[in-house]
Amino acid sequence: MRELSPSIYQNTPQQVVHFSYLIVQELIRNPLVSATSVIAVGLAVGLASIGPGVGQGTTAGQAVEGIARQPEAEGKIRDQFTFGSVIKACSNVNQVELGKQLHGHVIKSEHGSHLIAQNALIAMYTKFSQINEALIVFSRIKLKDLITWSSMIAGYSQLGYELEALSCFREMLSQGIYKLNEFVFGSIFNACKSLARAEYGRQIHGLSIKFGLSFDAFAGCAVTDMYARCGWLCSARTAFYQIGNPDLASRNALIAGFAYGGDPGEAISLFSQMRTLSLTPDDVTVRSLLCAFVSPSALFLGKQVHCYVIKSGFDLEISVSNTLLSMYANCSDLPDAHKIFNEIKYKADLVSWNAIITAFLQQRDSGQVFSLFRMMLLSSNKPDHITLVNMLGASGKVASLEIGDQVCCYAMKNGLNEDICVMNALIDMYVKCGHMTSAKKLFDSMTNPDAVSWSSLIVGYAQFGYGEEALDLFQKMRYLAVKPNQVTFVGVLTACSHVGRIKEGWQLFRDMETEFGIVPTREHCCCVVDMLARAGCIEEAEAFINQMELDPDIVVWKTLLAACKTRNNLDVGKRAAEKILEIDPSNSAAHVLLCNIFASTGSWKDVASLRGLMRQKGVRKVPGQSWIEVKDRINVFLAEDCMHPERDRIYSMLDELWLQMLDDDYLPIQI
Repeated sequence: MRELSPSIYQNTPQQVVHFSYLIVQELIRNPLVSATSVIAVGLAVGLASIGPGVGQGTTAGQAVEGIARQPEAEGKIRDQFTFGSVIKACSNVNQVELGKQLHGHVIKSEHGSHLIAQNALIAMYTKFSQINEALIVFSRIKLKDLITWSSMIAGYSQLGYELEALSCFREMLSQGIYKLNEFVFGSIFNACKSLARAEYGRQIHGLSIKFGLSFDAFAGCAVTDMYARCGWLCSARTAFYQIGNPDLASRNALIAGFAYGGDPGEAISLFSQMRTLSLTPDDVTVRSLLCAFVSPSALFLGKQVHCYVIKSGFDLEISVSNTLLSMYANCSDLPDAHKIFNEIKYKADLVSWNAIITAFLQQRDSGQVFSLFRMMLLSSNKPDHITLVNMLGASGKVASLEIGDQVCCYAMKNGLNEDICVMNALIDMYVKCGHMTSAKKLFDSMTNPDAVSWSSLIVGYAQFGYGEEALDLFQKMRYLAVKPNQVTFVGVLTACSHVGRIKEGWQLFRDMETEFGIVPTREHCCCVVDMLARAGCIEEAEAFINQMELDPDIVVWKTLLAACKTRNNLDVGKRAAEKILEIDPSNSAAHVLLCNIFASTGSWKDVASLRGLMRQKGVRKVPGQSWIEVKDRINVFLAEDCMHPERDRIYSMLDELWLQMLDDDYLPIQI
């Protein structure tokens, strides 16, 4: 055998693989245990390319393939250790097809039933997200050991088959496998966390204590994280303090739990405790802590953590900067969020762009959303489904059909229309733009529309006066066994209101909770009030409000007040206005609607008195606002606006229209 460098473990990973390959070449004549060891050390590195000696530009996958097939060509017989090592190597270099070929060799060889090779196959298939193939291998193993069960449970848990993971865990216990380790519990706690079923995890936690793993750092971290993510913060704290020597991951899990659980004070306290113990926080610690600050009242604490981030140099990491950006956006500090984005603009990734676009969308600044999207298209980052959903949301808010059409074309051109979230956002955008034909066409093109798809179209039909179509669509939805959600019933009740189906609306309102398990919200109650009021049942609508289990808000009373204006019902209108002013004494809409009711009944003294009261309180009517889109530009107009750059031409056109109205004998009604 040729002499190799004695300092192999000090060399680069590429050199390690290269040396491993040379050793295998020398050991081809006796390719059992020694060759297996080399394969395990060298090929498990899983590199993109291997240095000279194997061949210029040779990939790690090609090296694995060459070594896997060479003994076969020599007529040599592999053992179970060789199979296991090479299969693991296939996993590390993402060679699933080669792994399947090796699976065939395993079946044909005399070592096909050995657990080492079988367990390696299960691990390989789960890594490649091929859970069915892993299950086939698992089911054919007659005598399973702990590694077999652990690999299958981990695969289920990692690939989103949480219930199957729990079932497999229960079956393992029934088979008498009682020497469980921390890795099995880590996988099963992760499954409970994904299901948000802390009660399951609590039972398994008791089992882990019986196995003496309550002090283990790995199992303790998993159970702490499970409790924390499920909102059982007291249990998470208890599990954390049971760990003999909690590591950084355990502390991060607890901090994240309190941060996501809405307790920024406790998250800060744990962070301070960590620093007192001279433990160095990492970027995960900082990002978890920043997620605790989600309201303007927590902005001061968030800025303190921001100072620590800068001092510690974590702001150089793009993931931390993205979390800072989101923190400021959640705290309604858009200028600072925009400032951070500008600082990282030239190294911004897709998350950065989506975060800043979402921030402006939440502040209803659609113009800035469109501008950022255009800038993003010029960058190296390409929009994904989250970007398009935000863009379509902004288009819908300002009813910009032209921009919405462009986003739709982009989605179809780049294959993003296959994402159901994008399709739902497209339907919602067309609905808000009043283009029901396009919305229906998109809906019909979907192979499996979900409840959001149905609800968007039903609400659209209801809002634009197509009540019968909305109710027919709801019946079809029920026939196809698609479970409706809260939004669905908002649309259905609105449809009943518009077409005057009072009895059907009442029945659907009752069925919400009894048949579908949906607890009525204020929005549903508001729809019922509108339904009754439109039918002229003003007193019944008022009685319904008074017996509501939820406290009526301003919107509910405004709905009744608007109906009183239409029906000239002064008595109920006064009571509704009084309720609104109790909640918000400066509400201009209540004053204006009540003025209109007084005027419609000829109570001019009351009109004058109420207007005088408005002047005394300083209540001013919120000016009406409208906008139109011309050549990709949104033009916004306010009532009595004197600041618009085109105000002279606008008012000149209004004067011209006024004269035309007078010429045609149209006299405006002045109140």
